[in-house]
Amino acid sequence: MSAPLRISLLIALSLLILAVCPFMGLTFISPAVLTVPDHPASEVFWSLRVPRTLAAFLAGAGLSLGGMIFQALFRNPLATPFTLGVSSGASFGASVYFWLGGIALIKSGSLGPLFSSLLGAFLSMFLVWSITRSRGGFQTAVMLLAGVVINFFFSSLVLFVQYMSDAHDSLRIMHWLMGSLANLETARLAELAFVTIMGTIFVMSLAPQIDLLTAGEELAASRGVKLKTLKLEIFIVASVVVGTVVSLAGPIGFVGLMVPHACRLMLGWNHRRLTPSVFFVGGAFLSLCDLASRMVLAPAELPIGIVTALLGGPFFLWILFRTNSAGDLF
Repeated sequence: MSAPLRISLLIALSLLILAVCPFMGLTFISPAVLTVPDHPASEVFWSLRVPRTLAAFLAGAGLSLGGMIFQALFRNPLATPFTLGVSSGASFGASVYFWLGGIALIKSGSLGPLFSSLLGAFLSMFLVWSITRSRGGFQTAVMLLAGVVINFFFSSLVLFVQYMSDAHDSLRIMHWLMGSLANLETARLAELAFVTIMGTIFVMSLAPQIDLLTAGEELAASRGVKLKTLKLEIFIVASVVVGTVVSLAGPIGFVGLMVPHACRLMLGWNHRRLTPSVFFVGGAFLSLCDLASRMVLAPAELPIGIVTALLGGPFFLWILFRTNSAGDLF
């Protein structure tokens, strides 16, 4: 089967999943009731399930896009969107908001967690960038080590904030850290869609340069690629996209590891082919995970981060067992 046909099938299947998921849930909503005026099931479908499914789709697409970018940047299929500490930085920002949300200075309604977590994400980006620059140039190995350090640093701060919080705020922080789409407002969908779609378009425009980067920095430099500029650009794009998703839905793990790796097994490292596939497959995957989170313990809801972690753990082990004696994954 040719690569274009595979891409078409993946996109078609993803769109089918996107169309079907809103009808599924604790109760099945028949398509026939959607045209009935003021029908309760129709109200639930349009006001709750459709926005929720769209949010899951966009969040999954953004996390998968970030994972693909970081795996290309580090030339390592085990890299994730959280490698550079963006997730832990955003988590720290949201935790501080929940802890000090009563202070008038930072009390900003429903936008409070969004602004606070984005501020934390940008802070982590700035620290990683500053550490990398201080070592001279923009070396990938230095960036990776800086990201690991910043990730542990902010994770420790999150634990400190949770320890200092009262029982109510500590529970809110813990629930948010598990990842959830339950409280995502419909008004935030436009922001999520804009950041994710624009990030995807930008990566598509850089796809040939990213292909050369994954083939080797020396080869890319010999072909005229400005390595420092390219690394900084894709680093910022991936961090902004992932930071936006985390700020709205919490740190949902393993999506950025599983989806790009699975798509790459089918399509290879060509990012002009890989990018649209990762976008749609990632969206469909998290839509299915969100559906599972709503149905497994119905009428209660399982945090979506738990669902992805339960799937991601075995997937990670599978990747490790596929590694040959030379350490190659392919």
